[in-house]
Amino acid sequence: MSDVRYPFTAIVGMADLRLGLLLNAVSPAVGGVLVRGEKGTAKSTMVRALAGLLPSIAAVDDCRFACDPAAPDPHCPDGPHDAPGSHERPSQLVELPVGVAEDRIVGSLDLERALAEGVKAYEPGLLAKAHRGVLYIDEVNLLQDHVVDLLLDAAAMGRSYVEREGVSVRHAARFLLVGTMNPEEGELRPQLLDRFGLTVEIAATRDPAERAEVVRRRLGYDADPAGFAARFAEEERELAERITTARELLPKVELADVALRQITAVCAAFEVDGLRADIVMARTAVALAAWDGRTEVLEEDVRTAARLALPHRRRRNPFDAPGLDEEQLDRTLEEHAQEEDPEPEGDGPGDGGDDPEGGPDGGSDGGDGPDGGGPDGGGAPEPSDGGAPEPAATPGDDLPAQPPVPAQHPSPARESSPVAAGDPYRTKLFTVRGTGRGAQGRRSPAETNGGHTIRARRPQGALGRLHLTATLQAAAPHQAARGRSGRALVLKKDDFREQVRQGRESNLVLFLVDASGSMAARQRMTAVKGAVLSLLMDAYQRRDKIGMITFRGAGAELALPPTSSVEVGAARLETLPTGGRTPLAAGLLRAHEVLRVERLRDPDRRPLLVVVTDGRATGGRDALTQSHRAAALFAAQGTASVVLDCESGPVRLGLARTLAGQLGGTAVSLDELRAEGVASLVRENRPTTVRDHRATTLRKAA
Repeated sequence: MSDVRYPFTAIVGMADLRLGLLLNAVSPAVGGVLVRGEKGTAKSTMVRALAGLLPSIAAVDDCRFACDPAAPDPHCPDGPHDAPGSHERPSQLVELPVGVAEDRIVGSLDLERALAEGVKAYEPGLLAKAHRGVLYIDEVNLLQDHVVDLLLDAAAMGRSYVEREGVSVRHAARFLLVGTMNPEEGELRPQLLDRFGLTVEIAATRDPAERAEVVRRRLGYDADPAGFAARFAEEERELAERITTARELLPKVELADVALRQITAVCAAFEVDGLRADIVMARTAVALAAWDGRTEVLEEDVRTAARLALPHRRRRNPFDAPGLDEEQLDRTLEEHAQEEDPEPEGDGPGDGGDDPEGGPDGGSDGGDGPDGGGPDGGGAPEPSDGGAPEPAATPGDDLPAQPPVPAQHPSPARESSPVAAGDPYRTKLFTVRGTGRGAQGRRSPAETNGGHTIRARRPQGALGRLHLTATLQAAAPHQAARGRSGRALVLKKDDFREQVRQGRESNLVLFLVDASGSMAARQRMTAVKGAVLSLLMDAYQRRDKIGMITFRGAGAELALPPTSSVEVGAARLETLPTGGRTPLAAGLLRAHEVLRVERLRDPDRRPLLVVVTDGRATGGRDALTQSHRAAALFAAQGTASVVLDCESGPVRLGLARTLAGQLGGTAVSLDELRAEGVASLVRENRPTTVRDHRATTLRKAA
């Protein structure tokens, strides 16, 4: 791979992404950019190219934390810096690997030396390296939640803290944060989305001419990187100078009251939570004015800032696609383009449907509480059509295909058109028995990096979190034999103990859905799909992987290979047809094969099988007996399972509960699936005075 970066100005199209990155280069206080898009759209190329445009920085000599000689960090571990020497160096681009550990991010302390020798031997992490540069997180949605929390907290506070067993280190960590993700592979939690200042949706152009130009330039770069970069050197220099000029102009830009009122009115009209959106929009609008060489924020700046800062903050449901109603945005801007009315009560209801009986936002910090919008966060929105929320447009069409299984092509006979799912609701929590070691999540008990300490053990490899009490207990009996003198303990490597912590893990939730004719009654299937949609929402909030198998007609079909994208599961559920016989045994055998393959791929991720059926089995001799034999395979392996009993009517055979017994699992009816308190699906309207509340709060914050 060449050391010559692909020029930023050589990238074709993607105007919004280009603008979002440049605005953050002008004003890092905007809060970074989250880039959402399909694979192969040059997300990473553009981010890496940006670093070459940033101005060089002055850094203190021999400081590992890139302190500014004009204002050194008073808490710098390499300080104090009195009359320091300095040198110029390029801004750093630091890339964060997907599997990065917490210690690699914040740095690590040599705890053995800290205890035995009393010295703070601190090795800086990636946050220190990224200070005053760019921190790039590719596939940010695949990072563990506690790692993303740590990164976003550092970005918000501009400082990194390391607190380990009484040893404290802190240092400045201010950087331009850029994350990229492919939504097909899973979403970020709403409060984590909110911590990114701007978001940009990108997709490959469908214009053949533009695609040809992209290919032409890429081939030219691959053939001669240095020569290709030289062709764009002058454009790169001009763009870098424009960034520097905009940075110098930024403090002189004025945010007039009219523009500020438009910003707060737009945020209120679109019912975004908290006030972070208002602040980000204000900073973005100011940066836009500076980028255009102006000292006054115009309405067009507010409109552009809304398009970049609001779409990802409007998601009320895990299956909602980010977006913004342009007509509503224009109406709100037009209504508040004049000087403020001295009597706020005179404002009409045209600001987005505010209701004087509601309450204001509650002064939220913008999503730092429970997962906003989902059932665990105290309410989801009411779908506009009375059914399930519409998922994003058919993501995941190119998920890896599974090998064909004989006689598994659904029969088209008596096939019914897809039925819309019922309203989602909060479900009971189903867990896997025992203690696992899978990826951190929020479903089943597991040994994790977080959680509470349950015991101590000898270190397995490098010492992790020190268990101080257990370490002292191990060393105490040997002090006399080791010739201890004075107050200091004599410690040896074998004395150290580390903590074993118990938290929760994410699981693989595999749905096995009966789509046969016995389930095809429209009212009944609406309720069944609503139940599955609710379980999908629960899986999203608990950070699970999900898969879906359907069976009907002549066999079973893997409708969704295991993936982290719950949105894809919701999309496949919406289009699920029904009809034909009930090949329950084929469905169970297909599920058994899928789980076998997944155990080889990820042995630490424990599965939870969710069977959605009325328990009937047809389609061959001894169909029910064959189904029970297939179910016994799961019981023999100890696979956790839940059977969602969909049987209805005055006469019930109890076949689903019998199946649950054969699986060694639990059976619940549709009515029993609901948690004690059904989450409200109707959001309260905002009062008309919320705009004034936002404006007042924002002025005080400024």
